[in-house]
This record gives sequence, C-alpha cells and structure tokens, in this order.
Amino acid sequence: MIESILIYIGIVIIALLGFWGKALSASGVLAAVAVGSAIYVGFDLKGLVLLGTFFGTSTIWSKFRKDRKKKLEEKLEKSDQRDFVQVMVNGGAAAVISLLYFITEYHLFEKLFIISLAASNSDTWASEIGTLSKGKPYLLTTFRKVERGTSGAVSMLGTLSALIGSLLIVYVAHLLSFSLTGVDIMIVTILGFMGNLIDTVLGAVIQITYSCPVCHLETERTTHCRTRTVPLKGCSLFNNDMVNGLSNVLAICLGLLWYAWV
Repeated sequence: MIESILIYIGIVIIALLGFWGKALSASGVLAAVAVGSAIYVGFDLKGLVLLGTFFGTSTIWSKFRKDRKKKLEEKLEKSDQRDFVQVMVNGGAAAVISLLYFITEYHLFEKLFIISLAASNSDTWASEIGTLSKGKPYLLTTFRKVERGTSGAVSMLGTLSALIGSLLIVYVAHLLSFSLTGVDIMIVTILGFMGNLIDTVLGAVIQITYSCPVCHLETERTTHCRTRTVPLKGCSLFNNDMVNGLSNVLAICLGLLWYAWV
C-alpha cells in the first residue's frame, strides 16, 4: 500500500517536472498523471518504465536542435509542449489497454500495449528527427519534394528513425520481461512502425491543411499573420491530433487482426 502511494506521488512529481521543463502544459500534466496511473494499475512499474522510455526519448528529440526546428513551428498546429489532447492521443489507448489487462489478465493486451507505445514512439521520432534531414522530404502521395514539416512527407532519415523508435520500445519491453517471443519482437516492431506509416498516409490524404491568405504559407494552424487561414486540402475533422490518435488505434487493430489470425 505504501509503495503504491509512493509510486502515484512519483507519477505526479514527474508530470510536474515535465511542466517545469516545458514538455507538458498544465492540462498535459493532468493527462500524464491519468495515463501514468492507469498504466501502473495494469502493468506495475515495468509499464511505467516503458511509458517513460517513450516520453523521455521523445522529449529529448523534441528539444534536440530546437533552433533548427524553430522556423517549422509556424507550419505546425501546436508546439512541442504537449497538452491534454496530445498526451491522450499518444498514451490514452495504452492506458485503456492497461486497464483491460488488469481486469482480464489476458496476455494479448500486453502486446497491444507495446504496439500502442511503439507506434507513438515511431511517429514522434520520425517527426522530430526527420525534420533535421538535410534534403527536402517527399510527399507520400505524389513523391514531389515539399517543405519540412509538411503533413504526409517522408525522408530517409525520418523513416529510419521511425523504425528504430519502434524497435527501442519493443526491445525495452523485452528487457522488462513482457511476454514477447523472438517472433513477437519482430512482429510488434513492424506493427509499431506501421502506425507511423498509417499516420503519414492519413496526413497526406485526409489531414486538414490550411493556407495563409497573407503570406501563402501552408500550415496546420487556423490563424496566421493575424488572419484566419483558408482550407487548402483534407477534411476539417481530421487535424493532427485526430490523425495521430486514429493511426495509433489502427496499429492496435492490425495487432488484433494479426494475433487473431496466427
């Protein structure tokens, strides 16, 4: 009992440190505490360590070479300070799966939990590291060169980073004694990586993108140059957060289909 109370206090302290380090907004702190608590209920300390691996490495990469990324912020809807919605789309599914595992003790939920975090880590690494690529990325649907930070764009550096990001989560899960065979390590890594690929495809096809009528910048923001931007392509329902959350859920669904088939 005392140990659990100390763990929950630790979750709150780490979330507050994230706020102090400008990795989380005030609402992001609340979401992080909720996600962390749910994961602890289902997977104890090893679940929190895996969550910390995602959150810690993603935060490091978001701060790395931030000066070079500064000019991309006008294209993005939000900054690297995660708010409530961003925390939930990246960790909410993992939290729900953790609670389901606590209720059922069904081992498939272990793999789905890892897939969810691997997909989030893969996508975050692709975005944060891929933007540092020297050459311009290619739009996945047309293969034409576009500006860095464009939704649906891919680069060799970003793609490789996405694969390594997924593998890292799976490997750490293996070290933490989650139920993973050698084949599972390969399959779950691929499924996590596919979460990033799905995010990229959705970003290119259905994610809403706007254009600034003043400077003609293509952006995810609804206002720019103190002027309301106009829709350029995509569906207004699917902003970046929606696409991130949907791609994570679809990666989990692929995991369900795979393990139901085998």
